Amino acid sequence: MTFDLPIVGLLILLAIAYALLPTNWRTWALFAGSIIGVYALQPRLQIRWLDFLLPTLTLLLTMATWFLTRKAEQVFSRDDKIAFAGTALLVIGLALLRYVPSDYRIFVASRPPNLTIIVGFALIILVISLVFSRLYFSHRAMLLLLLILFIFLKTDILATWISTIMRRATNQDVSQARAIDLGWLGFSYVAFRLIHTIRDRQSDILPTLSLRDYVAYIVFFPSFIAGPIDRAERFLDDLRHVPKLKRFDSVRFTEGCTRIGIGIFKKFVIADFLAQGMSLNATHAAQVENSFGLWLLLYGYALRLFFDFAGYSDIVIGIGILFGIKLPENFHHPYTRSSITEFWQNWHITLSDWVRTYVFSPFSRWILRLKPRPAAFITVLLAQLLTMLIIGLWHGVSINFLLWGLWHGIGLWLHKQFSDRTRKWYRGLKERKWQFRLWKTGTWFITFHFVVLGWVWFALSDVNLSIKVFSVLFGY
Repeated sequence: MTFDLPIVGLLILLAIAYALLPTNWRTWALFAGSIIGVYALQPRLQIRWLDFLLPTLTLLLTMATWFLTRKAEQVFSRDDKIAFAGTALLVIGLALLRYVPSDYRIFVASRPPNLTIIVGFALIILVISLVFSRLYFSHRAMLLLLLILFIFLKTDILATWISTIMRRATNQDVSQARAIDLGWLGFSYVAFRLIHTIRDRQSDILPTLSLRDYVAYIVFFPSFIAGPIDRAERFLDDLRHVPKLKRFDSVRFTEGCTRIGIGIFKKFVIADFLAQGMSLNATHAAQVENSFGLWLLLYGYALRLFFDFAGYSDIVIGIGILFGIKLPENFHHPYTRSSITEFWQNWHITLSDWVRTYVFSPFSRWILRLKPRPAAFITVLLAQLLTMLIIGLWHGVSINFLLWGLWHGIGLWLHKQFSDRTRKWYRGLKERKWQFRLWKTGTWFITFHFVVLGWVWFALSDVNLSIKVFSVLFGY
């Protein structure tokens, strides 16, 4: 099952049912609904039982991280015990769908494994988590585990190797092993939320969260697949106001449904239309041999990417509003910006904020503590490159994503150097209106095409093909 139009319609109906619940049930409903959503949204995988075991692993990692990030004085409360037992019962209940005819096996992608396998799998993970919790560097150990999982999932060679091992263990054809076999839905976003809570606990700024609230935050069903990457304290504030929501607040339902409608139009009308032969991909890049045609495909891809991501974010934010959770904005007219810095402040905003908080700032501080201290422009260059490389590799461990990250890292650094040296001139330019407008138009044109050309690396997986596309774009 994927996040498509029928699922959007179903979630709207569930939001109406949710509004009818007694107020003290709503938070628990979000908790239970999010757990079920982890399994319901996971698509079917080729390796036997994997599309059930991976969602189970998501929940086990979430619960293990909650135990690791609790404050020393935080007790295991009655609500925590209910949440722990409730999670176990929901997983067991979903596993029992194994004995239901396939036509009625809703909420799971395929036939689940038997309970013995699930219990054994859960016990292994819980034992590993218990060992981690006893380690002096338990937080760092969990961060390392998440990083290792990320590398294996995002590197095709390693993912294929794991697929081969798993196919052999389940007596399946190993010659069919592919990286796509490990399609762990939502892991990229779950991992970033888990890392956020671990790092904030290390800094002692993470708010106290119950197990119920923590699980609801990590796997909140609207934003589970592709963000936004919310912050725990902001999410918790909304969650605490959920019992106070009016049952059928016209403002909430109007705002939520309007946002969903806009998102549906962006994603399922504009983006899907552009995807039907009007955007750059490997097949089109190999076939089109004239500059004009490739530019059209590249513009189409840039627009498709924006309307796809922004449309999905609108749908997610709208659904969140219906359930009383106002998720953060993720896109704010990024293609209208007149500098690469402004572009990244308005494109996938929550991802940009995350890497700025947990990569750029701590890495910059670490460099500044070195003796002798590097020059300021070197510090900025290294921090920008590392930040954008991580964003690139977060999409996939490949040469093209690496080059895309370098492309934007160098672009951000060059803009920083230029703006630092022209601040006085720029302040004077603002007083000359028509010259200022001309400058803004020119810098928008350059920024837009810098971003659009960068999508060549993003859209294609082959370096040689990307270089060929660049050559044809510029008439060579």
